[in-house]
Amino acid sequence: MSIIRIICAIFLPPLGVFLTVGLGGAFWLNILLTLLGGLPGIIHAVWVIAKHDK
Repeated sequence: MSIIRIICAIFLPPLGVFLTVGLGGAFWLNILLTLLGGLPGIIHAVWVIAKHDK
């Protein structure tokens, strides 16, 4: 897990997701979750980053 992507996910969740998967569906879902509340966006971003870690 890249520490830079995790830090981005904590402070700006859509950026962490974008750096991991690009402009896919997960990115737009994360923007929606971040707008609905900060914590759901952070949780989703960390989950996406952990899932796509190689």
